[in-house]
Amino acid sequence: MARRISLLVYIAVAGFTASAAAQTPHIRIESGTYGANCGAREGNVTRDLASRCNDRETCRYIVKAKLDRTQRASCAADFSAEWSCGSREFHRAMLSAGAGNGSTLVLTCVPSTGAGK
Repeated sequence: MARRISLLVYIAVAGFTASAAAQTPHIRIESGTYGANCGAREGNVTRDLASRCNDRETCRYIVKAKLDRTQRASCAADFSAEWSCGSREFHRAMLSAGAGNGSTLVLTCVPSTGAGK
């Protein structure tokens, strides 16, 4: 009897976890730009950002982009990402020009439950 109850509790907890996960919207990349401050065209890394982050709840994106021929080699490029979480949430985040290649930007659709929320 105890084993049966424990199995039912496990199934109930697993079901709750699955339903909670199903309610968290997933990342949909709208735009990714590397080096806008150096003259890069808007959205120049959208495809790469989307391939790495779309359909995930959270994504750690490491900037590994190159400036194109029209940009100044001596320019410290910035990075910006725009994404949506479902139809009601839109987010924008940036790494400053000093951050550069190798920097990490974390995108998420998981609601914050920390202090102040």
